[in-house]
Amino acid sequence: MTNNDIKELYSLILSLENEEDCDAFFSDLCTNKELEQMSQRIKAAKLLIEGKTYNQVMQLCDISSATLSRVSRCVQYGKGYKKILK
Repeated sequence: MTNNDIKELYSLILSLENEEDCDAFFSDLCTNKELEQMSQRIKAAKLLIEGKTYNQVMQLCDISSATLSRVSRCVQYGKGYKKILK
């Protein structure tokens, strides 16, 4: 996998015009479990940004502590969640 391959993926995602396009594309690209896990991480990030505790987030999202720890680090030090989830 090269950086160009990843950039091509980003370009394809950016070309999606509506929720139906997203549904079709991601249904082909990912398993249901992968989509659920990505959605779970976004929900957890939102809750952390809102000030919820680890225990509250784990209960509300049914997320592992290891995954929540990674999401938390990204919320604290990353750029993506903060930009999108304000």
